[in-house]
Order: sequence, then C-alpha cells, then structure tokens
Amino acid sequence: MDRDAVATVVGECWQKEIIGELERYIAIPALSPDFDDDWEASGHIEEAVQQVLAWIVSRPIAGLKVEVQRLPGRTPLIVAEVEAFGDPPSDVGQSTVLLYGHLDKQPEMSGWKAGLGPWTPVRDGDRLYGRGGADDGYSAFASMAAIEAVQACGGRHSRCLLLIEASEESGSVDLLHHLDVLGDRLGDVSLLVCLDSGCASYDTLWLTTSLRGLVEATLRVDVIEEAWHSGMASGLVPSSFRLSRILLDRIEDSTSGRVLLDSAHQEIPVHRLSEAAAMAELLGGIGEDFGLVGDLRLMEDDPAMGLLARTWRPALSVVGADGLPSTALAGNVVRPFTALKLSLRLPPTASAEDAAAELVNRLSSEPPMQASVRVEDVDWADGWDATNLAPWLASALSDSAMHRFGQPMQLFGEGGSIPFIAMLGTMFPEAQFVVTGVLGPESNAHGPNEFLHLGYAEKLTGCMADILHAEASRLISQG
Repeated sequence: MDRDAVATVVGECWQKEIIGELERYIAIPALSPDFDDDWEASGHIEEAVQQVLAWIVSRPIAGLKVEVQRLPGRTPLIVAEVEAFGDPPSDVGQSTVLLYGHLDKQPEMSGWKAGLGPWTPVRDGDRLYGRGGADDGYSAFASMAAIEAVQACGGRHSRCLLLIEASEESGSVDLLHHLDVLGDRLGDVSLLVCLDSGCASYDTLWLTTSLRGLVEATLRVDVIEEAWHSGMASGLVPSSFRLSRILLDRIEDSTSGRVLLDSAHQEIPVHRLSEAAAMAELLGGIGEDFGLVGDLRLMEDDPAMGLLARTWRPALSVVGADGLPSTALAGNVVRPFTALKLSLRLPPTASAEDAAAELVNRLSSEPPMQASVRVEDVDWADGWDATNLAPWLASALSDSAMHRFGQPMQLFGEGGSIPFIAMLGTMFPEAQFVVTGVLGPESNAHGPNEFLHLGYAEKLTGCMADILHAEASRLISQG
C-alpha cells in the first residue's frame, strides 16, 4: 500500500468533507440519555444518527452495507459492514476488525471562553472547538476515511464492522443489548480499534494501555419535609449537608483524598510503574496544565506518581448536587435535603461491581442521627488492562508512528472509562486492541472549551489505514 497516497486521500477527505461534517455535528445538542430524559422526543440523537448515516452511505467504498439497528426504548446503533478487500480477498475474509465510536454527548457545562460554546463550532488553526467533536464525533468519519484510503491506495483489509453507539456517555447502557442482537454477525474479531481515548501530546501516536473503572451513585439525605427558618430549626434539626459529610467520611479520607473502600484498591503491576516513569520523563511532567488557581498544589508532587494517581488509583469526585440553591438566592433556612452525585474512578483491574456494593453498604448502613439516607441510581463499569501487543501489531504501530509522525509510538494509561472495551475484552479474549484517540492536552472533553486537534486526527486516520492493511497482510502471510 502506498502510504504517501494514503496521506493524500485522507488529507483531502478531512479538509474537503470531514471538517464541514463535524461542524454540522457539533451544532447538534445530542445529549446522552442520562442528560436528556426526553431524548427520543427531542430528536437530537436521531438527527446526529441521520447525519453520520448519510455521510457513510455516500462513501465510495466497495462492499459497504449500512443500517441503523433499533431496539424499543433504547438508543440506536449505526452498523456499517465492509466486506474484506484485497488480493486475494478470500484469504482475509474470515477475520473481523471491529471499529468503535459514539455520537452522544456530555452536557453543555459553563465556563466557555468568549466566542465559544458547546453547540457553536469554531475553528482556530488546528483546533475545532465545540462539544463532541473530539469525544467522539470524529470517530465515525475517521474510521470510514481509513477504510476508503486503504481501498483507494492499493491496500487490503479484512472484513470491517463499524459500530457507532449513542449511549456511551451514559455508561453504554444500551450497547450490550445491541451486541446480543448482533450475535454471530460480530464475526471472529481479531482486532478491535477504538478511537475514543486520548493522547499525551500531539506529536506522535499514543496507544492506551489501561482504562479506569467507574462507579456512579447519588447519595441523598433528607431531614425535614420543607425548609424551616434557620433561626427556628438550626441547632435542633441536623443539617443534611453535615450528615452527608459524615457519610462521605466513611468512603474517603477528606484530609488525604484516599478512598477508604478495600475493594477499590489494586496493586499496580510492575510494568505499569515503569511505563508511568518513562512517560513522566518523556513529557517532563504529567503532560497536562490544569490551570490551577492561585498556589494550589497537586495531590502528588512526583510526576510518575501523579500519572499513576489518575490512571491506577481510586479517586472520588462529587460531580453534582441537588437541594442547594445558588449563593445569590440562598435564604437563611435549614434545607430539607442534600443530594450528591458521586463519581468513583477505580483501578483498571478492580471489580466495579464489588466496589459499588461496598460503597452502597458503607453509605446506607446505620445512618447518622437516624436520618433518611438513600443511595440511588447506582451504576458501574469495569476498567481494562491491555494484554501484550502481538509482534505483528507492535511492529505495524511502530512503523506507522514513525512514518506519519516521525516519532516513536508511545504507551500510556488513561484515567477515563470506556465500558465497551471491557465488554469486548470479555467477549473476545484473544483479540488484539488498538485503543487510541485525540483527547490530548487542553482538549478538555466533558468540560468547557472542548476541541478537536485537526492535524492530529488526520494523521491518526492515516495510522488506522496502516493498521487495517497490516492486519490483513499478516493473515495472508500466515495463510
């Protein structure tokens, strides 16, 4: 396969088509179901599905079949199947490369810079700002562009199956049901390519080696039926916020931030310790400027330990609250309740189900002051720790990184969660995984000022074309 020709085909596709499509996609407020109870009625997810579907259908790709799989009450799934391609195609026809992405989005968030907004696509040099472009709207376009480039430039690929879901930001709650329906159609998956992860810099190809697990829950403490004047009730009626603090102290040391759940801790493998040390040395730190306010210190001073803290250690965050009025509207009252949305990140090898059970037990047993305590909306997803790369894949990734970026490929652990990866790791234990993505420095997925680095995404698309060709060529050489 002519790699320089691949770069040309991919570059033209990005510049002439994909960027414009992503600008249209960013403008669609396709919130994930967790953030839009009326997602079916609002129609935004359907609008995004139809846009992506129409673009895929238009591609000049041999052997392409596309459909939208629909299940009652669940978000749709785009399924694009491409027959094996190359000389001879029969030699590569028994293997399936599964490509994955999603098109649902996180909510708007506040704090966008002047002139920017979640549904306002703005291009500034290599940055395309707006919600969802990097997480993960680009994935469908990049995947199909990679397949298209392979076919146009003398390459070959195995059977490809692209799945674009619409519930990833809600924990992929609908995906397992779709996979059950697909059944044998998934085929013999030898390689899984996921473009929903990150990179530690924009100057080379980064491969994700681990993902953290996740437990989500809402802690609610009720004390009275309606608000009472604080001059009347305070001192007698216990504060729901104080009781919530007492409960949180059962699962987190508020001084150190250490999570107090035994099931949330795992020993870090020696090779991951070495990987973090190498990454810290390469980046000269942790690779990210969080914009700390004032003289705030990070929880870890050593860069390598800092990288491990956000990839292999549990961490608790309170990501939302109900029952608390804004400071501008807060009256002198004892509030009826406090509800806190909890997000517990877990080591890649921890059992998320066990951690969820321990968390619920700690928070709900023996409530302080005999308060009404509920732990609701509990959900969990396991993390993922990659197996060793097969020699052919390690070689292909390394060669592609040097050709596309002029730099060696790098490995790193990711602090986020992709439930789909753990699902497929269980279903296809012998498959190889290429988990990568464009969420690099300052890209700020889920937060304000999210952007897609266009130059990196374009080169990454070329790398995916290289991997598809290498996977099929490897099968032919073995056959």
